Amino acid sequence: MNALHINGSDLTLEAVHEVAAEVRPVLLAPDARAAVDRARAVVESLVASNQVSYAITTGVGKLSDVRIAGDQIRELQVNLVRSHAVGVGDALPVAETRAMMLLRANSLSKGHSGVRAVVIDRICELLNRKVTPFVPSQGSVGASGDLAPLAHLALALIGEGECLDEHGARIPASEALRKAQVTPLVLEAKEAVSLINGTQAMLAVGTLSLLAAETLVDSADVIGSLTLDVLRGTDVAFDERIHRARPHAGQLKTAANLRRMLEGSQIRESHRECGRVQDAYSLRCIPQVHGAARDTFAHCREIFEIEANSAVDNPLVFVSNGHVGTAALGRPAEQSSATSNAAVLSGGNFHGEPIAFALDFLAIALTALAGISERRIERLVNPALNEGLPPFLASGAGLNSGFMMPQVTAAALVSENKVLAHPASVDSITTSGNKEDYVSMGMTAAIKLRRVLDNTRNVLAIEAMAAAQALDFIAPLETGPRGKKAHAAIRAVSSKMDKDRVMYNDFAKIAGVIAERKLSAVLD
Repeated sequence: MNALHINGSDLTLEAVHEVAAEVRPVLLAPDARAAVDRARAVVESLVASNQVSYAITTGVGKLSDVRIAGDQIRELQVNLVRSHAVGVGDALPVAETRAMMLLRANSLSKGHSGVRAVVIDRICELLNRKVTPFVPSQGSVGASGDLAPLAHLALALIGEGECLDEHGARIPASEALRKAQVTPLVLEAKEAVSLINGTQAMLAVGTLSLLAAETLVDSADVIGSLTLDVLRGTDVAFDERIHRARPHAGQLKTAANLRRMLEGSQIRESHRECGRVQDAYSLRCIPQVHGAARDTFAHCREIFEIEANSAVDNPLVFVSNGHVGTAALGRPAEQSSATSNAAVLSGGNFHGEPIAFALDFLAIALTALAGISERRIERLVNPALNEGLPPFLASGAGLNSGFMMPQVTAAALVSENKVLAHPASVDSITTSGNKEDYVSMGMTAAIKLRRVLDNTRNVLAIEAMAAAQALDFIAPLETGPRGKKAHAAIRAVSSKMDKDRVMYNDFAKIAGVIAERKLSAVLD
């Protein structure tokens, strides 16, 4: 029933969201299954002939010179999973964990990891039966990927560790699998290292954050246009000719959105001959700032889409029609048919640096989006700047404080974002006996990005509520048709303030309206 067939090549970020948040079923595509089987045959041939191959017949990391053979191979798989499941801190939310599971399964589906197809099938089975491993959010330095978070996923696959039940409570994984009628896996050669090597934890958090950020920038265009209109700003700065002269795609898009939002505005027409030449930057430069954020998001989307469809564990198995020399396999001249055209190569695709940079860039762009929003809030509430609106948008200012403190909250969130926007990816710390001596810190970047995202959404919610209040004060003049739809969406969850009231629930409800695309939808 509308199942997603993964093959390691064409997974979209939207499909990740569908599986993570909407529980879309997942299956391994038949052509991908064949590729997986071919790579697995190579691994099994190496094991059968007892050839030296990293992580297949040896230990891992600093212990790669230790030979593993015979019955020890299965024991090694369990030991690797157990020893790497060392995460601490709060659990990843269910949607992020499900995204991580899908991304891991898709990467394995490329047919370069050498796992059995049943490993991918079992991950899909967990997804389809809503079995969610308990994955602590801390413990990854993004070196050999997200070792600790992925090990907690692998731990659940073998029936150990914990899972989250439908209420979010932690229960033994064995119990969760039994209830879902899922058989625990017995891992074979190389499968443990293939499950725990990869960037899927940081990528999962980043993917869902990016999708939410794309909604935020559309919503910011809508909210910013309401603020500009009610502050009697000019739309001259959004003339297409200006932006064609500096044709950044994001800038062009935001300028077009602002023009559409201001179409038909009575407020704009009421001051067309006022003589003001130009507005403050927080109004005039919305296309340049919001647009730069858009371009950042587009760049990060490209990075994430490539990563989502990449083989990122180590070593990787390559099977081709052409002959590959025996040196790559470390085998004598007589080769089995399974490995005659194969190579097992050790590299560093698990390193999280490409994702870490993108995650940090996202946080920086979102911080700017929140920062310019807070400056617009200040202009709405400050009687020296708000074009004759009541001080702090308060009815009976003095007796009522109106939006005095919401601007303070916005300022606090923006200042917190500035701290969180410091890039994690510029840091490194040596691990694994100096073998892993330069790491990405990508998971740290991902976790703080999530907080920056939430802060930015809340700042925009405060601006939206303030702009709606200002529009009510300026009546009977009305904004344009799209602006009126946005105003109505805000008023559906937050009524006009005729006197002071507790507002934190209003902010939360408006933040929900933003997240659900009810404001950005007016641009459709």
